[in-house]
Amino acid sequence: MCGEAPVTPPAHACSPRLDGKPTFCPPFDGDLPPKPTLPREEMRGDIDVWNPHHLIQMEQMFMRNARKTQIEKNMTLPSDAINNALDSFWEQEHGSNGSTKSEELL
Repeated sequence: MCGEAPVTPPAHACSPRLDGKPTFCPPFDGDLPPKPTLPREEMRGDIDVWNPHHLIQMEQMFMRNARKTQIEKNMTLPSDAINNALDSFWEQEHGSNGSTKSEELL
């Protein structure tokens, strides 16, 4: 309890400065967080390839794993979904920067 506590390095976020001066962001290092993956099924135990029930179970397992691969390929990252939801919320609260309906009619 009396030893030194581990210190985490400060986060290098790129936020606009409060004094209005230009903001200089650290360079992007290209490391994106890994995409989330779904757990895969695998065969366990003794498999009798001559038993039709085992073959059907194996086929269904492969089909479920293929479906999970398709879901992972097409899924939206949680951070993107949250950002889009926040953008929509703020646009509804404060309006968008685009033209209003009365301006479009003119």
